[in-house]
This record gives sequence, structure tokens and C-alpha cells, in this order.
Amino acid sequence: MALAEVAAGGGDREERASRIAEIIRSAGAYRWVGLYDVTDAEIGIIAWSGAGPPAHPRFPRASGLSGVAAATGETVVANDVASDPRYLETFGDTRAEVVVPVSVDGVVRGTVDVESASADVFDAVEQVFLEECAAAALPIWSERGPLG
Repeated sequence: MALAEVAAGGGDREERASRIAEIIRSAGAYRWVGLYDVTDAEIGIIAWSGAGPPAHPRFPRASGLSGVAAATGETVVANDVASDPRYLETFGDTRAEVVVPVSVDGVVRGTVDVESASADVFDAVEQVFLEECAAAALPIWSERGPLG
């Protein structure tokens, strides 16, 4: 998978993360894909592919669907964000979102956030695909060092 090669390759971490976001976005024809770091206190954007930066480039670890994924260590699928009270709006036209946590040594260190402008588009096949992408991108987080 080209994504794994990019993740494990040398060079600037943010550039590699940006390439990974673009690979994922193109593979699924998603509207927006972001890669985030997770620390004890907050979740912060590393890179994205899509319309632009999120409205909340950094936010408390307990906030939004990303906060749920970070707390549980499990993928969160919201096929209708308008009806999900946990949703933290980043773009006005997002209708569905998947957040995949990435763990290093049993600790969630990052997330892959994928958004769609259409509701009800993320099924079990999409979820497995995105979890495989997150696993392939693991080197982006495993090289980061202790939580920060």
C-alpha cells in the first residue's frame, strides 16, 4: 500500500501526514480527511486534505467524536452528525463522519478523521477500509515520542 510507504518514509512528518490524508481522501472520494495528534489534554490537527483547515485546529481531548474515539479506543461512525450531540462542527456541510483512533503501545496517540457531505455513506466496509488506512499510517504517531 502506498500509504504505508509514505508513513514509514523519511522526511518531514507534516508533509508525510498531508500525503497520507490526500491518499485516503482520493481513495474513498471523501470530502475531507484530517490526521490529528492526541495528547493527555488536547487533540490537534497535523495535516488535512480537502477544503481547508478545520474550524477547531485544537480542542480539548474530551470534545467531539474525536474525543469519544480517543477515550474509548474504538472507531466512531456518525452517519448523521446533525442528530449526534457529540459532534463538534468543523465544516457546515459535513453530514457524516468517521473517526478512527490510532494507538501506540496501548495509548491513543492520534486519529484519522474522515468526513462526507452526504449522510448515511459509511458502512462496515468503509469502516474496515479506514481502520486499515489508520493502521498503515501508524508510523506518523509511533515516531512522535512521549505524548507531545
